[in-house]
Amino acid sequence: MQYRRFGRTNWQVSDIGYGMWGLAGWTGNDEKEIEASLDRAVELGCNFYDTAWAYAAGKSEEILGRLVRRNPNKKLYCATKIPAKNFKWPAKPEYKAEDCYPLSHIIEYTDKSLKNLGTDTIDLQQFHVWDDSWTRHDDWKEGIQKLKKDGKVQFFGISVNRWEPDNVLEALQTGLIDAVQVIYNIFDQNPEDNLFPMCRKHDVATIARVPFDEGTLTGTLTKETTFPKNDWRSTYFVPENLNSSVDHAEALRPLIPAGMTMPEMALRFILSNDDVHTIIPGMRKLRNVEANTAASDKGKLDKSLLAKLKDHRWDRTPTEWSQ
Repeated sequence: MQYRRFGRTNWQVSDIGYGMWGLAGWTGNDEKEIEASLDRAVELGCNFYDTAWAYAAGKSEEILGRLVRRNPNKKLYCATKIPAKNFKWPAKPEYKAEDCYPLSHIIEYTDKSLKNLGTDTIDLQQFHVWDDSWTRHDDWKEGIQKLKKDGKVQFFGISVNRWEPDNVLEALQTGLIDAVQVIYNIFDQNPEDNLFPMCRKHDVATIARVPFDEGTLTGTLTKETTFPKNDWRSTYFVPENLNSSVDHAEALRPLIPAGMTMPEMALRFILSNDDVHTIIPGMRKLRNVEANTAASDKGKLDKSLLAKLKDHRWDRTPTEWSQ
């Protein structure tokens, strides 16, 4: 496992982290396999774990808390997120800051997360949704200052809405945000335009989420793929998205080098960018933990392949189904 400096926090975090959304509340989960997968990730050097209160109303946080207690002699960085008070994803311009992140709500849900994690402090607390118009309001700023002063949170971050990487640039200039979580992958390259340079300027850490484009870049989806109604992917991979996603993935197949899989190529594309400090693939299976963490030591892709992958940038804008 390779490690990178996590912005001005000065943490050394594994460049392959662990996204914990799918570990609670998803169909097809096996609790024993999930725990085994998490334990294996620790063994392989993964030290950054990203969860949220919204992941099954704190159950994912509880899973992370148990992992931390099973490894008292290892530093595992815990990142979680505060849901907006209206419990709507993503944030929309018409939502008011006072209705989403009033001070009392920020404090209340940080306390809930601390209880679920079973820790005295949260390494990285994040706003789960964001609209940059909220930058002008004071409650979230007061929340950050109070929680840091009280020792409940070490650093603060923002998780940026899907396909809106620039919808955080104003907040970054306040100096209060230490990390940004953003969708970045072979298709979603637009954070390179403005977000990554801004983060570099202010020494803000970057977390790349959705490295496989919600499964498209695993190469396993077909135009006949379906999901159970209670699985959120059933609302995301509507026909207009599923069909085009499969087409884009198929266009990548001729570029995959011999002996490499599409998921490995997807991860190593991200690892090739020094502006990214850690990637958080979702991993529910032991085999996925071992395959994904192995990409760390394999490192960056060949420059000629990177240049070809750059041509597969796919700029999209939020829709009703994109959440």
